[in-house]
Amino acid sequence: MTIKSITTLLALVSQASAFSTHQSPLKQQLTLRQSSLFADISRRDAIQTSVASAAAFVTSSLPANAEGEGKLIEFTVANLDGEEGKTGTFVVKTHPEWAPIGAERFETLAAESFFDGCRVFRVLPGFVSQFGINGNPEVQAKWRSPSLRDDPVKVTNSRGTVVFATAGPNTRTTQLFINLNDRNSFLDKQGFSPLGEVVSGMDVVERFYSGYGEGAPAGKGPNQGLIQAKGNEYLEASYPKLSYFSKVTVK
Repeated sequence: MTIKSITTLLALVSQASAFSTHQSPLKQQLTLRQSSLFADISRRDAIQTSVASAAAFVTSSLPANAEGEGKLIEFTVANLDGEEGKTGTFVVKTHPEWAPIGAERFETLAAESFFDGCRVFRVLPGFVSQFGINGNPEVQAKWRSPSLRDDPVKVTNSRGTVVFATAGPNTRTTQLFINLNDRNSFLDKQGFSPLGEVVSGMDVVERFYSGYGEGAPAGKGPNQGLIQAKGNEYLEASYPKLSYFSKVTVK
């Protein structure tokens, strides 16, 4: 039974009760007004309850931090410019209001030290820097499924934004990239949804080692399949100059 039908029934019952006894016209009129007021209050209360229930359902369907202010995550980078001993830091701020599902996964990965030791295995100057395959194949395997549902694209892929890489719709897992210019807006229509942005240290990001170029098979850079299978053992032996994250901290 709908809210409207319940309210109507209550009003009719009240009115019927009022006319079942012998009352004066004035008293009958007052009783009718009281019945009408009762119906209005019941309708208002029912609507408020429905709205509150709907709001509670929507809130429970979102990640816990969907309406939060985001988190600051600091990356300490080693092998800047491909040289041992050169280090620096940059900070990413997550934006749950942009991409709640992606932001939550990124924060979780950082909190669980997933990125510690990860190499930035694909650096294409003026385009993107890509990372997010754990150096331990056993750890990486645990995160390959289930993949994440896509977040709608709410902001453009501009310089400094952090975005999950994909292999198609709803395939996000752990790989991410940082946009290196403001000309990557064409990625918006492909479904790449920024989840945060570099708020300090973009000059450090620009110094990730890029000498190996595009990855195999298109280029001579690292093969992602081999990274997944062999981890840092493969990268340290074949691509020793890659920049990597020595420590990642959620502030």
